[in-house]
Amino acid sequence: MSLPADTSDYSASPLRRIQARIAAAARNAGRDPTEVTLTAVSKQQPWAAIEPLLLAGQTVFGENRVQEALGRWGQRRGGLELRLIGPLQTNKTRDAVALFDVIETLDRERLAEHLAAEAQRRGQSPRLYIQVNTGEEARKAGVSPLDADAFIGLCRNRYDLPIDGLMCIPPEDQPPAPHFALLAKIAERNGLTRLSMGMSADFEIAIRHGATSVRVGSALFGPRPPLS
Repeated sequence: MSLPADTSDYSASPLRRIQARIAAAARNAGRDPTEVTLTAVSKQQPWAAIEPLLLAGQTVFGENRVQEALGRWGQRRGGLELRLIGPLQTNKTRDAVALFDVIETLDRERLAEHLAAEAQRRGQSPRLYIQVNTGEEARKAGVSPLDADAFIGLCRNRYDLPIDGLMCIPPEDQPPAPHFALLAKIAERNGLTRLSMGMSADFEIAIRHGATSVRVGSALFGPRPPLS
């Protein structure tokens, strides 16, 4: 697929700049840059903003809402990896399991039960990450760090779910590094190697603490357009 003439200088594009920063952060941490996946957070973005990234080779995208993602990607699914990075309501489980390759926001037993039932019905499951509320914020989703080990065990042993990793969103008013370090410790003691952590403002710090995927939106697309 040919690139549009006005976007031919991809060395200066936001995508290339972010890719370069990810690679540099990984090398500085003594890691292979290929260990870190860039998830482009496409929620609320118009197709005109997303298409140049596709043309430049970006294949992993993150969405917050199941219905919005269905409308955007339902007919454009081939060759992409889609990740749900927003809260999942149990009544959207069937659509989410059908659409997403990875669901990063498993955070309660009722949702685990619904995901297990749908996976059994379909004979397959997306890869699942458990969201940990590292800051224990009352208005934020995720299991408490103190409950994380037990919840991981519950999902594995009672519901036979394929837990692939952990995800967190640190509090905005706190340094992110301790939260990334905490998530990495929880993952290590539970034999998990995949960590979704770090966003536009702090993904390099997250990579230093072992992130295997980073969720970047505004640094790629600019500020999100207002909801209509």
